[in-house]
Amino acid sequence: MLWIFLAIGAQVINAVVALIDKYIVSDENVLPRPFVYAFYTCLLSGGWVIIYAFSLIPIEVVQNLPLPSFANIEKPTLEIVALSFLAAYSLFLALVSMFTGFRQADASDVVPVVGAVSALATFGLGYFFLDLQLSHNFIYGIILLASGTFLVSRFRFTPRIAMNAIHAGLFFALHYVSIKGLFTVTAFDNGFFWSRIALVFFALTLLLVPSYLGKIREQTKKANARAGIIVVSSKVLAGVSSILILKATDLGDVAVVQALGGLQFIFILLIGILIGHKTPLSCGEGGCRRGEVVQKAAFIAIISFGLLVLFI
Repeated sequence: MLWIFLAIGAQVINAVVALIDKYIVSDENVLPRPFVYAFYTCLLSGGWVIIYAFSLIPIEVVQNLPLPSFANIEKPTLEIVALSFLAAYSLFLALVSMFTGFRQADASDVVPVVGAVSALATFGLGYFFLDLQLSHNFIYGIILLASGTFLVSRFRFTPRIAMNAIHAGLFFALHYVSIKGLFTVTAFDNGFFWSRIALVFFALTLLLVPSYLGKIREQTKKANARAGIIVVSSKVLAGVSSILILKATDLGDVAVVQALGGLQFIFILLIGILIGHKTPLSCGEGGCRRGEVVQKAAFIAIISFGLLVLFI
């Protein structure tokens, strides 16, 4: 049962990361431009290749750990390169749209919609391109996720915010399907390594465009050491969460692990209710009146149950 606790712990971390990300792009003294924060997110995500360095430590205890190894990395084929860069590009676009949504709405509203759209689009893309088998309850899951998304968009969003959330969900789905496709054509160690390298290389290519370079340089100059610590901390937590989910998937039932993704939405709302009034206003979630809490709880319950029905 350890894998269940790993999956739940990962969703708690994801909830914290979402609120930190909301704070980062909403506070003018941190890193408010979604484009720039997405750039640094991709750049820092590539840093996880450092985990491969543990395979070089000549200690038996370390060698016996199920960690990726440099020995398993091979020269990439054109297919691996293409899928890695597609995954990097789609992740960047998804992050820009989600962070833009964070600037205009609460994380507890944006994240469930992004998750619902992503789940539906992932199933659709996976069905057409990866021969993914749909569950018997697929149609019921669609109805619940679509209903929850519509209700949140109708009562909590402006059309612009809704479009950003939907756009983010669609490109997160393309990212997940690209990564899944990558792992079907090569081993995990090799695919994970080249997908991280692609993220870094893609981020660096943005510096070749003068207008992009200007935005990044301007925001970087404004950021202080405190902002840098917050950004790096958020990405470290996100990386830890990813590792926990991968390990939970390896040890347990992948469908259950995916279904537990709905817990992230619940944890975001709970954190907002319990300590939202003590956090900076930029974090959002601090001004939830009873009516708003009930409304959000209803939407989140519908979407979370939809994920459960979709994957179980």
